[in-house]
Amino acid sequence: MYFAALLARTEEGWQASDTELDDVETLSDLTELAREASDDDTVIVFIEQEDAWFGIVRIEGEEDPRVYVSDGAAAARSSYGEILTREILGDDLDDIVDELESLDLDGTEDGEPLDGDSDEDDEETSVAAEAVPAAPVGDRLILADLGMSAVDLLALDSDALAAIADALGAAEVLEAVR
Repeated sequence: MYFAALLARTEEGWQASDTELDDVETLSDLTELAREASDDDTVIVFIEQEDAWFGIVRIEGEEDPRVYVSDGAAAARSSYGEILTREILGDDLDDIVDELESLDLDGTEDGEPLDGDSDEDDEETSVAAEAVPAAPVGDRLILADLGMSAVDLLALDSDALAAIADALGAAEVLEAVR
């Protein structure tokens, strides 16, 4: 289960809205969704998966998005987290996936059918996720100018999104959409 919210900084302060990620397949889709919420202002996208990991995407006008993920390996095992880790690791993750695709991961000889209900795609995703660090990845200074230092960001564990919103002065508006 995911929780996703957009925080847009406007002249009146932070405005929050929960968001559906059903149509998001790429970081470009997520960036477009955020830009629709606020044209030129700072937009922070929060994504959290059941306390397993959280991700932050920061969009400022037409600049490239900045991304941070609390646990790269856990995030890489989920659909939305994989989008974020792929953005952070870029070609490194593509190289890992290419190498995995060339391996015989199912233990059968070429052309031999798989026994049981193993899913080759799940196996590749699992092995690719294992190659991603089980540690924070991305831009650790993503919120530094908004009141949350890299040290504070790295120290977060449970209910991280509430702590981030509190540091940004947006706790009440985020809680309203939770």
